[in-house]
Order: sequence, then C-alpha cells, then structure tokens
Amino acid sequence: MDHVVYLDKKADELSSLLSGKNKMIIRGATGRKMPYGRVNPGDILYLIVNDGSGFIRARGEVSSVINSKKMTSEQSTALVKDHQELLQLSEAQFKRWAGKRYLVLIGVVKVESLAPFLIDKSDYGNMDDWLPVGTIDKVKRA
Repeated sequence: MDHVVYLDKKADELSSLLSGKNKMIIRGATGRKMPYGRVNPGDILYLIVNDGSGFIRARGEVSSVINSKKMTSEQSTALVKDHQELLQLSEAQFKRWAGKRYLVLIGVVKVESLAPFLIDKSDYGNMDDWLPVGTIDKVKRA
C-alpha cells in the first residue's frame, strides 16, 4: 500500500528523514484516526512538505509500526519520550503529540529524494496529513 504523508515544514522533517537523523514519524489523536491500523511494514510512504507547493519530494519504506492502545496523557508522553531518539521531535512537535490518547509510531527506512511531482487530491475531500492512496500511480499527475 502506498501512502501520501505530509511533513512539518517548520521542523524540516523531510531533511531530517533524508539525512537519516529522523528514523520515525509520529501521528496521534484523541481517537483512532488515520493512519491508525492502516499502515504496515513494507508500505511505501510518499513524502510531501506541508508548504502549499503540493509536490511529492521523497519516498521511504515502513520498517515498523506501533499502534498504541488507549493511553493516559502520562503513558502517551512516556511513549514519545521512549522513542525521541528515533523521532527527533522539536519542542513544538513534542507538545503537539505527547499526551494524545492514541499514537502511531512509524519507522521509516530507505528514504530517498524523488524528482518532484504533483498528485490529484480530488478524491480526498477530507484533507488530512495522511492519505492512503493504494498505489501512487492512481493519484500521480502526468
């Protein structure tokens, strides 16, 4: 399964993943929302910076996935702290994710730059920062 994943521009997540500094992506919410339970080892992540440009700039492969059970704020914060070496979250990112009831931690390997390309998001009315697209060719614009 291919996924389109929006990355934090301010934290320069894309550069950190490409350099190998970051080895993990995090998502979380008060409920089980995307990508909870929908991403698996071997899936391919197409990476796009949340800067309004709309260009896919890189891809990586999912190496591991942790879908947390419902947690207290303290448990959630501890889980984020335990994985901070792989996540390399900025202070703002830490505040955003730590304390969420449900977290998804996604290990990413083989991150490589791509020639930038646009995707067609018209089938995704409820825009989120994670789009399960099935196959990237389905949404890749010519």
